[in-house]
Amino acid sequence: MVWPDGMRSMAVISLKLTEALDAQLTAQAQRRRLSKSELVRRALTAFLQASEQAVHCPQPQSAADHLADLVGCCVDGPPDLSSNPVHLSDFGIN
Repeated sequence: MVWPDGMRSMAVISLKLTEALDAQLTAQAQRRRLSKSELVRRALTAFLQASEQAVHCPQPQSAADHLADLVGCCVDGPPDLSSNPVHLSDFGIN
């Protein structure tokens, strides 16, 4: 038998799932029209690829890294908003 990814044979593993996790897996597999085995293979592949990427990029990105394209996009705000205590004098007062 030839499997979808071109492999001729596969290792067999066994794992124990809670009833709730098995129900979620079953429902998701049915929605995607996949076998539970195929869904688990895809999920495991995605997890391992993400883990491998984390090894090659050990420094997590900061909020500033994610928002770098937005920094400085406001033209009308004061340039010292985050550092001048005058701007924070009424911060948190309703």
